[in-house]
Amino acid sequence: MSIKILDQSVATSIAAGEVIERPVSVVKELIENSLDANSTMLEIEIDKGGFNLIRVTDDGNGIANNELELV
Repeated sequence: MSIKILDQSVATSIAAGEVIERPVSVVKELIENSLDANSTMLEIEIDKGGFNLIRVTDDGNGIANNELELV
């Protein structure tokens, strides 16, 4: 699976919905991203209830070097 550039109107409507209500929303999104990248290992670090630090480390596929400029 590779990255596909979205139509500007689609990208704008998605960005408008990216409001972080609680730190758990961030954790959920990062876990979903890890699973989408075919991760089999997840490590989650949280400090001060997610207000100081939220870090999700995985062994997923990541983004191909030739697609980095698309992100």
